[in-house]
Amino acid sequence: MGQLPFIAVEGPIGVGKTSLARKLSAHFELHLLKEIVEENPFLGKFYDDIEEWSFQTEMFFLCNRYKQLEDIENKYLNDNKAVIADYHISKNMIFAKRTLKDKQFDKYAKIYDILTADMPQPNMMVYLDASLTTLLERIRMRGREVEQNIQPAYLEQLSHDYSNFMNEFERMNPGIPVIRLNGDHLDFVKHQEDLDEIIDTIDKHLRKGEVIK
Repeated sequence: MGQLPFIAVEGPIGVGKTSLARKLSAHFELHLLKEIVEENPFLGKFYDDIEEWSFQTEMFFLCNRYKQLEDIENKYLNDNKAVIADYHISKNMIFAKRTLKDKQFDKYAKIYDILTADMPQPNMMVYLDASLTTLLERIRMRGREVEQNIQPAYLEQLSHDYSNFMNEFERMNPGIPVIRLNGDHLDFVKHQEDLDEIIDTIDKHLRKGEVIK
């Protein structure tokens, strides 16, 4: 017997997670959980001075994502309603490991472990990746003011961190299907055939009984 779908869409900044999650939500009739980004009051300061504002930024994201997952569990999953999210809670550790000093990270990791110990975990992962050129262009095109000072070197390192994370995720979670997509070759916003290809791949996993719709 499969599990009720709780799908997470992940990938580096600017790759198109929210756009894809929104389209998959509409097609498969899943509740859409979108992460809070621009509401973070520290984010603009963070991109100006990562070392100074990293702890405040990461704690804001962690607390808000925890609250969102708590609501998802209580309002949807416990009521037999399927969910798709444009992030996985583990992304907190990707960013924290990159931006926090050792002493800060130790404190952060303890809080993360406490908050996420009994939180619902997605049972399917859709991983979007793309080249630095594509990421920078999409960030420029979507025009979020807080993202305009992102340094290419930071974004490139973040993409590398994501790749390592996904490899480790697959190794540690062999029972959770991971669907890898190349954002350089797929434009699911402009080309319906690209979206159809993604939908078909996800649908095959759903029909295998790994998760149920």
